[in-house]
Amino acid sequence: MVGVEIDMVITDSLKALELYEKIFDLQRVEVANFPKGENEVIFTLYGVRFHMLDENPKFSLKAPNPDEPKSIWFNILVPDIKKTFSKAISAGCTELQPVTELPDYGVSNAIFSDAFGYQWMLHQMHKEVSFEERTRLWEEKRDS
Repeated sequence: MVGVEIDMVITDSLKALELYEKIFDLQRVEVANFPKGENEVIFTLYGVRFHMLDENPKFSLKAPNPDEPKSIWFNILVPDIKKTFSKAISAGCTELQPVTELPDYGVSNAIFSDAFGYQWMLHQMHKEVSFEERTRLWEEKRDS
């Protein structure tokens, strides 16, 4: 068996699962129901496996916090960015960048942070723009 899994340390995996289920159409794989600090949750989102572990200093598992986010974020390509972003904000997440249309690049994006110290970037693709075209556009905008 081979594959890739994204592992995250969360202050409370069960609460994080509740939040993420309000925002995304994810599939539960495994959900433990132990005392806080011992739980782990595995879910898939658009075919990507996420594994959350409760913060537990005994095992050197330290979660980020909203005041000190880590330099990692999750970039999720969604079918309806406005709907997904609205769900995130309604569920108590913090807007870092509103839905922003980038018509030349064929996408919209937005960024929010959750109460567990993680940042999520949403993308919606409206049309496919080649790497070469995106590079040309970037260079034109950078030079102007």
